[in-house]
Order: sequence, then C-alpha cells, then structure tokens
Amino acid sequence: MSTTTSSIVVLSRRDVVLARVAAYFELAKPRIAALVLVVVAVAVYLGAAQPNVSIWIAALAGTALIAASASAMNQVFERRSDALMERTAERPLPSGRISPAEAVAFAAATAGTVCLAKLDSAMTALLGALTWFLYVAVYTPLKAKTSANTAIGAVAGAMPVFIGWAASGASFSLTGGPAAGGIRVAALFLIVYLWQFPHFMAIAWLYRRQYAAAGLKMLTVVEPTGSRAGAQAVLGALALVPISVLPLLGAPNLIVLAGAVSLAVAYLLAAAVFCWRRDETAARRLLQMSLVYLPGLMLLLVLSPVAQ
Repeated sequence: MSTTTSSIVVLSRRDVVLARVAAYFELAKPRIAALVLVVVAVAVYLGAAQPNVSIWIAALAGTALIAASASAMNQVFERRSDALMERTAERPLPSGRISPAEAVAFAAATAGTVCLAKLDSAMTALLGALTWFLYVAVYTPLKAKTSANTAIGAVAGAMPVFIGWAASGASFSLTGGPAAGGIRVAALFLIVYLWQFPHFMAIAWLYRRQYAAAGLKMLTVVEPTGSRAGAQAVLGALALVPISVLPLLGAPNLIVLAGAVSLAVAYLLAAAVFCWRRDETAARRLLQMSLVYLPGLMLLLVLSPVAQ
C-alpha cells in the first residue's frame, strides 16, 4: 500500500513539474519563434559565403532567447486584455499558471543580448536589444492606442533579418551590383516586413470581436467593415511580387525565380479574395497562404545559386 501511495505522489510531482515546464514553454510563444529562427538561419546563410556551425548556433540561440524574453514581457503587459479574449484566455498568465513576477524573471533570464554579443559583434547585440525594445516597449502599448500598431510591430518582426545578417559578418554595402549585400538584406527585410500585413490583417479579421472586447485598436476594430484591412492586405502582397525576386537577381535558375513569383502571386490572389469577400473563409485561406509563402520563399532562397 505504501509503495503504491509513494508512486502516486512521485507521479503527481512529475506532472506538476511537466505542467510548469509546458507553461514556460508556452510563455515563449514557440510557434512564432520557430518562424523567426527560420528567417535568421536564411539570413546567416545568405550573408556568409561559408557560415560555420558556431555562427548559426550563436545567432539562433541568441535570437531565440530574445524572442522568448520579448514574448514573456508582452504577455505580462497584456495579461488583462488576454483574459478578455477566448483565443488568449488560457495563456499562462491569465490562466494563473504563471504569475507576473515569474514571467518577468523568465524574461530577464532569457534575454539573449549577451549570447549575441559572444559573436564579437556589437552590431548583433545592438540589433537584438533594439528588436526587444520595439516589440515590448513600442508595439505592445500601441495596440491599445492606435491601429498603426501593425506597421510598428512589423518592423520588430522583420528585425531578425538584420540580426542574422550581422551575425554572418556580411557587408551592408549598397554597392556592387544587384546582389550587393545591402540590397539583398534590405530586400529580405522588406519581404518579412510586408509579409506581415496580409498575415495580421487576416488574424485581425478573424478575431475582430475579441480584439474589440479587449479594447485593442486593431484596424478591423476601428474600421469594422474590413475595407481598409483588405486594402492593406492587398497592397502588402502586391509589393511582394517584385520584391520577392530581388534577392534572386542574377540567379541562372529560372525555376527558382518562377517559384518565387508563383508564391507571391498566390499570396496576392488570396489577399485580393479576402479584400473582396471579407468573410471568415477568405481570411482563413489568406492566413494559411501566409504560412506557405514565407517558409516557401525562404526555401527557394536557400536553393538559389545566388545564395551559394
């Protein structure tokens, strides 16, 4: 009897520990971080002629820690509004699984600036700190004040491109032809920046009522017909059509170029349908296409001979 009881106690303690670990893992928003790390890895690959494993590990680890810290602080500040939305009510803070003090401690512990600084580049450390600041101190409070928050948040979302590029040691020079370092990294930044507008407009439409109940000034809340959100989605996707091929200029592989154009056009068509119909089905299809376009384009950039 005592052995059985002891086993039950041990199992329950293990379950508690696992639940705590899962809560902290959720606090870091791993799905968002995964996409960010893909972008960083591609930026390192494009920037360095022969990037070694240590550069990749340091860049990815540092960015992951910055993303985890920023996500945690974002949830500390938004815990009350998160509690008012069905899609976020079960997050670690509003659900009570983690306290605000614990989340702040987690954010401090996972700050990745030191890890990035180990690359012997002050630029990577500065870019990491700037990304964190834009997301936590600028974008997060703006969500309750103005629908322009998306434009600011998209800057923070695209900053990891510069982190990966700087970590690779590549030049930011604009000279040297269409494949010059500065042009290519600027194009990659614009791709990630513009990609976010259709992506977030779809999310803002799907959850517009929840955002309104939480007092967040998303564009679909301040302009509930969705016409402006649809227009932003189309404009963002339209700009991506020429910009998607800019990092590929000079590549002899026409299949890769055709693939990039096809992805951009498919994204544009999904945005146009959303703008026209403005219903849940169109918004979900646009959201799904956004999650095809960006990873697909990153893969094409890696496969392109110009990235060698």
